[in-house]
Amino acid sequence: MTLTEKLLARAAGKASVEAGDNIWVNADVLMTHDVCGPGTIGVFKREFGAEAKVWDRERVVIIPDHYIFTADSKSNRNVDILREFAREQQLPYFYDVIDDPNGQWKFDVEKGNLKRQYGSNYAGVCHTALPAKGHTRPGEVLFGTDSHTCMAGAFNQFATGIGNTDAGFVMGTGKLLLKVPETMHFRLEGKLQPGVMAKDVILHCIGEIGFDGATYRAMQFDGPGVASLSMDDRMTIANMAIEAGGKNAIFPFDSRTAEYVDARTRLNGTRGNYEPVEPDSDQQFVYELVVNLDKLEPTVACHPDPGQRKKAKEMKDFKIDRAYVGSCTGGKTSDFVEFARVLRGKKVVIDTFGVPATPDIVRDLQGTRWGDQTIWQILESAGVRMTENAGCAACLGGPVDTFGRMNQGGLRCISATNRNFPGRMGSKESEVYLASPATVAATALTGKVTDPREILGN
Repeated sequence: MTLTEKLLARAAGKASVEAGDNIWVNADVLMTHDVCGPGTIGVFKREFGAEAKVWDRERVVIIPDHYIFTADSKSNRNVDILREFAREQQLPYFYDVIDDPNGQWKFDVEKGNLKRQYGSNYAGVCHTALPAKGHTRPGEVLFGTDSHTCMAGAFNQFATGIGNTDAGFVMGTGKLLLKVPETMHFRLEGKLQPGVMAKDVILHCIGEIGFDGATYRAMQFDGPGVASLSMDDRMTIANMAIEAGGKNAIFPFDSRTAEYVDARTRLNGTRGNYEPVEPDSDQQFVYELVVNLDKLEPTVACHPDPGQRKKAKEMKDFKIDRAYVGSCTGGKTSDFVEFARVLRGKKVVIDTFGVPATPDIVRDLQGTRWGDQTIWQILESAGVRMTENAGCAACLGGPVDTFGRMNQGGLRCISATNRNFPGRMGSKESEVYLASPATVAATALTGKVTDPREILGN
């Protein structure tokens, strides 16, 4: 069996499964957020009763992160609905925006977008916060009401996005009926060269198979090249499996996985026991691709979908109006370090926005010095508009006052985020071009798509 098949067989209490089987799977964690949480709660109460209790309060994780730092009253109300439910159910893992369990969330317009407007328990973007808070464990099943839940596959998990109806059912029963997906195999060999990042790996893979090439399939990444990838790298790759239509992505378990998970579960006091799945020698795949990491180059996914792949150097005269680094895919500490590596001592020539994924990352960037400046200061000195309000922000558009949102038609944005369908970051007449933080930084310096190796080489 493949990694996904072995994991699902275990979760179903079966000795083995194969692609196409319909099985009842036991969930280890259910995650929801402010966009889908109110709907999920509504389904749960409608189907199980107004006084019903969740199947296991230790396994429900609620993380407001999407439409948070906005004056939109309905968005603010959604966070209050989550708080009321968490209080009613006595859920220990509700990462609220405010510290008062009986309070109401309201964005302070006068304080603005750049300075911190959250309490001590706020966690930031759900997909980055889940592993950081110790909720991703090898060998487990994670369901989340968000398509990019597949990011947790970096931790040797079966992690996938589900809708509100399915989530309401899981909330009440801890189970879900699934069809076992076929598995596509991506064997990674070699090592990434300077200026090339994990984002280039997944953009290359999606460019090979198309934005629907993995529809309802598992994407398994393994091979000797995995050892050279950090957990941040693996999260970036796994996150965008859904951009090829994938049901899930999954990586093998190794010492890096163990080091990260063990540290985070100890730090946060979450469950620390887990049992990873190991690959069988006779795995059967529906598709195979060898990816030579040392041959990859900086890559851009062009408007209007993630499958429109081009090399950055092929687009050197292509004008860009805006640059953006952030989100679960591109807002991790390592992403901002590479962003700063390219920008250090230089000035951007287009509007450039930086949105860290979590408050911990804000602290990393503000506390880590590179020479006589912190990384945060390096970015601000380069002209990047950095916000302390970690969250999804303009990655998915949001209300018109969302930080970095493209409210004007005709704008072209190069972004380290994960999705570029029309209207994704605001106006339907705007265009989004996906790239690594290094490529975004190089482009911000020139106003045209630029291979970061041109800057780093100097």
